Amino acid sequence: MSTAATAAVVSNLRFLPPVGLEELNSEAALQTRVDRKYVVPAGLARQLLSTFRADVRVLEMDGSRSFAYDSVYFDTANLDSYRLAAHGRRRRYKIRTRTYVDSAVSFLEVKTEGAREATVKERIAYHLDDRARLTAEGLDYVRETLTAAVGSVPVDPLGPVLETRYNRTTLYLPESGSRATIDTHVTWQRPSHPAWVLDDAVILETKSGSTAGLLDRHLWAYGVRPSRISKFATGMAALCPDLPANRWNRTLSRSLSLRPAV
Repeated sequence: MSTAATAAVVSNLRFLPPVGLEELNSEAALQTRVDRKYVVPAGLARQLLSTFRADVRVLEMDGSRSFAYDSVYFDTANLDSYRLAAHGRRRRYKIRTRTYVDSAVSFLEVKTEGAREATVKERIAYHLDDRARLTAEGLDYVRETLTAAVGSVPVDPLGPVLETRYNRTTLYLPESGSRATIDTHVTWQRPSHPAWVLDDAVILETKSGSTAGLLDRHLWAYGVRPSRISKFATGMAALCPDLPANRWNRTLSRSLSLRPAV
């Protein structure tokens, strides 16, 4: 399937009214949220979005509505971070750089599990040229953050283990004060290995309150159910079949099909 198929998923969204970043953050960023992720075939996703009858606005900045993201994930040689996630361990963590490609801005982020499995994300600005490595300053920040959050730090050295790239479109649903994201052209790549892209599908994520939102119910009506997927962990499991897939077995076997990136 060509990349045009996934691009077509968000093509009709250009007719929807825009919302600016400041308004989006003020109206849909302060509530306690439940995130639900869906891996949706491109054709079905386009149909679902075209038949969704609700007030929807699309994040627009400087005339653009789709934005390129790039993330580099760091782990030990034994993949301690991955294995903690695969086995659902408490005090698990995730270390990455997140780059907003269009604005050429990077951050170093440390994500940990807080109370009641809530994800806590902390980050600092990071030099764009260092996005694929941990500098001495970056490593100090990781150690300080992990010590405060989970009480320990990895014993072994940390290095880049996976890069993800995708284009994101963000929707705002004023009626419920919720938002959703649509990620297209999702690509995974291990260092010094070929890149693989999610074939003929998009990752759609809703961010709403404890009860399901309008878009969730619309998806469910078409038989689309949430998938257990993490761009880091599911990507690692897909590209490294010898790793314990555990929590992502169902997604890998039923929803995720990869093809070589061109």
